[in-house]
Amino acid sequence: MIPPIDSLPLLYTGKVREVYDAGGDLLLLVTSRRVSAYDVVFPEPVPKKGEVLNLLSAWWFERTRHIVDDHLVETRADRIFGADAKERETLRGRVALARKATPIRFECVVRGHLDGSGWREYEATGAVAGHALPAGLKRYDALPEAIFTPAAKNEEGHDENVTVAQMAEVLGERETDRLQEVSLALYRFAYEEVRRRGLVLLDTKFEFGLASDGTLLLIDEIFTPDSSRYRFESDGGGAALALDKQFLRDWLQARGFTGEGTPPALPPDIVAELGSRYERAFLAVTGTELQQALASRG
Repeated sequence: MIPPIDSLPLLYTGKVREVYDAGGDLLLLVTSRRVSAYDVVFPEPVPKKGEVLNLLSAWWFERTRHIVDDHLVETRADRIFGADAKERETLRGRVALARKATPIRFECVVRGHLDGSGWREYEATGAVAGHALPAGLKRYDALPEAIFTPAAKNEEGHDENVTVAQMAEVLGERETDRLQEVSLALYRFAYEEVRRRGLVLLDTKFEFGLASDGTLLLIDEIFTPDSSRYRFESDGGGAALALDKQFLRDWLQARGFTGEGTPPALPPDIVAELGSRYERAFLAVTGTELQQALASRG
């Protein structure tokens, strides 16, 4: 059992998670209800967001281990802290034990449809991250095949979209090829899984790390509304009922905010709608209500 969280060394506070040293080869991850967009963390918490990110990631980790190993060890609060610990209820659904790993400093992005920065780049150049694409594509359109479009994780400022060749200059061709192969396999697997549930997975991003023994691990989160763009197939893949954070980005962009200047405050109806979309995504992907999943998390 892990001791009380206030006795653990805090290693890192990210946009969404606090990361603690749990001793030995373990980390304790606490997923908050914070929401960010355009590298801004907004002060308004989104109901159940942390629970959705944590438990949806766990759901996917369990289903993708035939493709690649991951860092997740446990998400049940009573097994992490003990049944009587104060953290059991306050962190239920938002806490995870994970294996330590040295992060690979690239986000591994896979796109099967056009949206987000990929759509903006295509509009301007007709290509995405060095991949030439057919003319005349529209937002949300399917690509001829899924493409791998990595991004360098910078210590400061925005992550930088790069080509596969640029990634290989840093990591080497062998490691780049491995990450590309695994990322494409994960995307194709999830694409078919959610398609059977009436969803379209437009794109997604992965983060990987190396365990102390050199094992490649999938880390952070996977196929969540923060790391992926989901649409209902009945909408033609469009934005009507987007089940991801693009709803917030579009709302901010419509008000002239794309990361520069002072961001607008999020009104209660937008926060509530965000929370509803996160919970709707959990149900649509897993077939289980969030409250039912939480009841099994101790």
